[in-house]
Amino acid sequence: MIKLVFTCGDINGIGPEICIKTFNQIYNPKNRIIIYLAPKDVFLKSIKIIKPKFKYRILDTKSVFQLSDSKVNIISLGNCKQKIGSPTKESGIISFTSIIESVKLIKTKIADALITAPISKSSFKMAKLNYPGHTELLSELSNEKKYLMTFLSEKMICALATIHEPINKVSAIITKKRILDSIKILHTMLQRDLQISNPRIAVLGLNPHAGEDGNLGKEETENIKPIINSLKGLNVYGPFVPDAFFGNHSYKNYNAVVGMYHDQVLIPFKMMNFNVGVNYTAGLPIIRTSPDHGTAYDIAGSGKADPSSMIEAVNWAEKIVRNRR
Repeated sequence: MIKLVFTCGDINGIGPEICIKTFNQIYNPKNRIIIYLAPKDVFLKSIKIIKPKFKYRILDTKSVFQLSDSKVNIISLGNCKQKIGSPTKESGIISFTSIIESVKLIKTKIADALITAPISKSSFKMAKLNYPGHTELLSELSNEKKYLMTFLSEKMICALATIHEPINKVSAIITKKRILDSIKILHTMLQRDLQISNPRIAVLGLNPHAGEDGNLGKEETENIKPIINSLKGLNVYGPFVPDAFFGNHSYKNYNAVVGMYHDQVLIPFKMMNFNVGVNYTAGLPIIRTSPDHGTAYDIAGSGKADPSSMIEAVNWAEKIVRNRR
């Protein structure tokens, strides 16, 4: 039996809707226990839009030790005011609280894995919560400074050496230590969490033509290539020219790819996996997956949101739980 805890994400976006749709598809009391942290009134409004195909009961945060294995456990975060389609201070506070309470359930072993619905950086900012995203917040809550934003799909697995950084800061951030840590975290994740015994890892260059031997930038010759050369015991290759690497489908020859900045790998990844890609925070003691899309305010409350990526997040989380066991 695997115990999964879900956050509601930003309540003004599609998070509550895709959670209900996901529960409709994965509800199976014989295989898993489902816990969902959300305001009570938000949940009740959501099931008016999406009819639940599951039994449920609503509890408060003090009743988490009384979970049902035959019903979806709705842990109420009280009631709150929604403003569908827009970030608000209150939606930032609720999404933050949902994450905090969910991590407590993981730490106390009440839940095995965390599935997070999309949050909004704008609502976090309105609530004066200084976190650029889930990854950095979960790192702090886990007391783990070495972590790696990773994206999972059957077609490609990729990781980011830098995350939510402006392009003009990337060059200074990709130090030898940053590159080495990224590769090592990814290698460990592939072995431990995905049971790939001897993974092959491709590393992309930063500059056009991967620097062209230093003529178009020094990052490859001074930082990236020396680290790759130092890892002789691992199957690590590169630095590759990014456009040719993806254009020639070379990613198929490797178990995972390390990119230097956000859009370098996420553009091709999302072109291949927009509705099924999964965000995974590698390197943390807790198992956390998430859809690889955002709050989609433009369709919030319409009942049109696609839960496929959330369902894939469940599949990958359960796979990792089983592998770690």
